[in-house]
Order: sequence, then structure tokens, then C-alpha cells
Amino acid sequence: MRTGAAPLGAGRAGRLPWLGRPGPGNSPAGADQLQYSSRRNPKKYTCDGTDASPELAWSGAPAGTQSFTLIAIDMDAPIGQFVHWVIYDLPAGVRELPEALPAQEQFADGSRQGTNDFGRIGYGGPCPPGSSRHRYVFRLYALDRKLNLPAGATRSQAEEAMKGHILAHGELIGRYQR
Repeated sequence: MRTGAAPLGAGRAGRLPWLGRPGPGNSPAGADQLQYSSRRNPKKYTCDGTDASPELAWSGAPAGTQSFTLIAIDMDAPIGQFVHWVIYDLPAGVRELPEALPAQEQFADGSRQGTNDFGRIGYGGPCPPGSSRHRYVFRLYALDRKLNLPAGATRSQAEEAMKGHILAHGELIGRYQR
């Protein structure tokens, strides 16, 4: 955990102006952040639904981008931050992820999925205990290289490999309550 530490790539990272899917309830909340906190995550993207990964799109990648990494985290988990998704080595030309990506280690384009804190490859949707409302942060990083980690890498392995290679970043914050 990097509590109180400078963000990854501090001092050289720019901002990705858009992360998320445009639509009702989405509004820019800052130069590097889009929040749809006024809406709850659709149930199908949670353990209470089909647990499908959400469709995401972005733009504004800086020159020199060689790959993207996406990490999704529950910021309010009782044990601290809980990782729901790690996907990396997304090609520089990719600007969206379709809904319901399969839980496979590697895709034909070379992108790979890591291990989430459920202990599984791929996306694991929101599943907060009890009735508490949790924030889910999707962080996208534009990198000046591929990470070239094996499939199944963890968040900490991806973050370590990204150090010094982040060109820009953006985030999307959603909330879910059972």
C-alpha cells in the first residue's frame, strides 16, 4: 500500500482526459477523473449479477504510449484495498475494453490478465460484505513500454514494473451497495 506516498510515476505523468463510457450520470470531476458516483454500478457487473466485466473506453493517450494497464480496486474493503482486476500490456491502439471479457490469461493481441484478490485470473466484480457502500476505482495507466510480465501477475507486481514508465493516468470511480 502506498498510503501517503507519491503516486506512481510522480513528476512525469500526464492526464488521460477520459476513462469510462459516456452516458447519463457521467460527468468530468477533474482533469484526470470521471465519476459516476450518482449512479450505482449495474448489478450485472457484481457478484449479485453475472459478474461480467464492464465496458470501458478512454482517449487522450500521449505520444509515445506503448501499452496500457488497468487496475480496479475496492477502496473500502474491511481488509484495506481489495483488487478486483489487473489487466496489462493492452496495445497502444486499444481505446476500449468490451463488456464481459473472458477470464483468460492472455488475449490474441498480447494483453494479459493478472490475479485479483479473489485468487482468480481476470475480473471479479463488486461483492461488498453486509450492506455497506463501497467505492470501486478503475485506474488506467498509459505506459512508455509493455510490462512483459507473465499472465497472472498481481497488482503489486504490475505497479513495480510500471515505476518510471507512466506517461499519463486516469480513473473512474463507481459505488456499489448490496
